[in-house]
Amino acid sequence: MFSIRSEAHFDAAHFLAGHDGKCKNIHGHRWVIEAEVAAEQLVEEGPLRGMVSDFALLKKDLNEIADRFDHTFIYEDGTLFEETLTALNNQGFALTKVPFRPTAEHLAEYVYDLLTERGYQVFEIAVNESPQNRAVYRRMS
Repeated sequence: MFSIRSEAHFDAAHFLAGHDGKCKNIHGHRWVIEAEVAAEQLVEEGPLRGMVSDFALLKKDLNEIADRFDHTFIYEDGTLFEETLTALNNQGFALTKVPFRPTAEHLAEYVYDLLTERGYQVFEIAVNESPQNRAVYRRMS
């Protein structure tokens, strides 16, 4: 098997509703997404001959995903009062609503699915919320 890896970064805030520790409060991270895509065989013909995929295309797609979150407040649907959302919107804050608890684990799975939808054979996605804390998602087949 062959694989290539690329990474993208974004800065964003989040909180974990219902959590018992510090993460129940709004806080931010310098998130790093590492994407590894794989192939059993390298492309045999055309412009991608001898490659798993073009690094530039993977980087572009990964950056587009990261840009959705960059400098936003990521929150789980249903965890903020309507009044809070109205106030944040009136202040002009960038909000990113997600249908899951915004943990590094869920973000890794989300990015995996988005890259798969774009046609990549994703091996694994790692999401680092700090240099010491990393979550990895890899589909078990």
